[in-house]
Amino acid sequence: MNRALLNGVATAAIIAAVAGAFIGVLELRGADPIEMTSASAESTGKPIYYRDPDGKPFYSLTPRKTLDGRDYRAVPAGADISFDSEALEEPSPTAAASERRIKFYRNPMGLPDTSPTPKKDSMGMDYIAVYEGEDTDDGSVKLSPGRIQRTGAKSEPVVRQPIKSLIRAPGTVQEDERRISVVTLRFEGFVESVANVTTGQHVHKGQPLMNVFSPALSSAAAEYLSALNVGATGQALKGARRRLENLSTPEPAIRELERTREISLSIPWLAPQDGEILERNAVNGMRAGPGDVLFRIADHQLVWVLIDIAERDLSQVKIGTNVIVRPRALPGQAFAGAVSLIYPHLNAQTRTARIRIEVPNPDELLRPAMYVDAEIETGTPGPVLAVPESAVLDSGTRQAVLIDKGEGRFEPRDVKLGRRGGGFTEITDGVAEGEAVVTSATFLIDAESNLKAALKGFSEGARQ
Repeated sequence: MNRALLNGVATAAIIAAVAGAFIGVLELRGADPIEMTSASAESTGKPIYYRDPDGKPFYSLTPRKTLDGRDYRAVPAGADISFDSEALEEPSPTAAASERRIKFYRNPMGLPDTSPTPKKDSMGMDYIAVYEGEDTDDGSVKLSPGRIQRTGAKSEPVVRQPIKSLIRAPGTVQEDERRISVVTLRFEGFVESVANVTTGQHVHKGQPLMNVFSPALSSAAAEYLSALNVGATGQALKGARRRLENLSTPEPAIRELERTREISLSIPWLAPQDGEILERNAVNGMRAGPGDVLFRIADHQLVWVLIDIAERDLSQVKIGTNVIVRPRALPGQAFAGAVSLIYPHLNAQTRTARIRIEVPNPDELLRPAMYVDAEIETGTPGPVLAVPESAVLDSGTRQAVLIDKGEGRFEPRDVKLGRRGGGFTEITDGVAEGEAVVTSATFLIDAESNLKAALKGFSEGARQ
């Protein structure tokens, strides 16, 4: 089978597909496609192909008969919607010359070969005419109205609008390190008794936790009481009181000593803050040394939420960015917080960055180690130039949009992108407000533009 035959078969297949679509349109409108085709053939004369008389998807470029001897029906150019109006017309040479002037003819297969006059290639295919205005230097491409309609190309103006997006990430609730305190002694002593408090119980600041006895504490109390009894003033009295304070003696115990002028055998030791008891190591009668942790207390009125976000989203998060936290254990409830810290190191294995969010927890519904889903609200502070995401052609190394210049002409233009969100992309450079950009069929038009640029490059190389 020679190349010419193959070429004819391919052309027949394309014509068949377009004709099938045309028949479907007619059937949807309630018309008889066979009668319409026959009537058109009678009115326009010259057929462009022949199809099965029963409407079956069988086509031929030449007259043909069915198996039962009936003739295929002729389909004229006027009855086929796949042809542009300018392609169907056969104007006289003088009319064509007055409307559009042919500059040269290019090889139909894209080879670097042009001709000033019509000719055929080695396979018998006609060279394609290039008209004035179609071979521009700005890289634009011009499409006929019929092709624009078939490709579904649509354009929208570049507008200014804010771009908002959400970064969603899972996380866990953690205690605020600044709201944890321990209860220890600064001297050698004994725990005479422990109050009725246990691990997990909430205590208030100033609430008694245990009673402590210590010879060092009694000696400091006796020295201060002696200074009070002799009426000491100035540095002497202040030094005696400072010794009690250095032993971390609770202020209420010092004031009680000043009021009663009596030394108690044991002193009530108080909770330093509100919070839950995380550890209770104090036991009745135990001996406690300096620095031994007897209680550990944490305040959960403010908690941290730690989340890990993707490296690509890190630039969109700033200190103070609003965050909505939704605990998985509390469906339907949400807590508002803000980003308080972006940790300086990335996780090398997951390529994520850790974010700390401070969340008020007045009812203490958020518990440490609880799983949550966080939504970080990101976006531009004000309106910016933006286009629909479908308008951007992104190859990874180059980002471009197609500018609709009107009258079927489209110009590819490189742009610089900013933030994305809500179906829009910020354009920081390359377009102006009000310019029309193509939002659909962009890849088809871009392919046409690239093909034109490649053919032009081939032609210039051949001339050189």
